Amino acid sequence: MQSTQVTNYIVMALAFTSGFIIMCVELLGGRILSPYFGSSIYVWGSVITIFMLALSIGYLLGGRWSLNHPSLARFSTFFLVAAVALIPTILWGDPIMDQIFLHVEDPRYGSLIASAVIFFVPTVILGMVSPYSVRLLVENRDHSGHVAGRLYFVSTAGSALGTLATSFYLVLWFEVNTILITAALVLIGCGGVAQLRHRMMRTGPVDSGSNTATRTEEESSP
Repeated sequence: MQSTQVTNYIVMALAFTSGFIIMCVELLGGRILSPYFGSSIYVWGSVITIFMLALSIGYLLGGRWSLNHPSLARFSTFFLVAAVALIPTILWGDPIMDQIFLHVEDPRYGSLIASAVIFFVPTVILGMVSPYSVRLLVENRDHSGHVAGRLYFVSTAGSALGTLATSFYLVLWFEVNTILITAALVLIGCGGVAQLRHRMMRTGPVDSGSNTATRTEEESSP
C-alpha cells in the first residue's frame, strides 16, 4: 500500500472518530443537564442549538486554517486540544451546573447557558476536523467535490454510530464521567496517531505521486 493511501485512510479514520465523539458528547449533554433542568424539549433544544452553532463555527475556522500549510502535525492538535477542553466538564461539571442552576431559574435559558459553557469550546474544535481533513485529502480541485463528499460520508457515519452506541449501550453500561474520560483518551490517541504519521512521513520515503496531504507535510518540514 502506498504511503499516501495509508495517510488518507488515517485521516478518514480520524474524521470518523471525531464524528462519533461529537454525537456521543451531545447525547451525554442531555444526561448531564437533566438533573438540573429536566429532560424537556427546552433542554434538548438548547443542547442541539449549541452543538449546531459550535459546529458551524468549527467548520468555518477549520476551513480557514486549512489554507495555511496544512499538515498532520497541526491536524493532531485539534484532537489534543479537544481532549483538554473536555476536562472542565469531567472535573467541574457539577459545580458549574450548580452555579448556573442557582442563578438562572428558567429551564430554557438555564439549559442554554449551561450547554454553551460546558460544550461550546470542545465542539468548535471537533468541528474543525472535517474541513481540515478535506484539505489534507484533496489531490486537485477537480476532485475536491468527490473528496469532500466521501469525507463527510465517513464523518456522518461516525456520528450515526456514535448516536446508536451511546444511546443504546454506553449510557446503560457506564457512568457519564467514565464515557467522557474515555472520549478524551480516544481523542488523545487520535492526536498521537496523527503526530506519529507526521513524523513517519518526515523520516520515511515519500511516493513521487503524493497527494496534497503528503506535499503539505513536506512543505511544513524544516
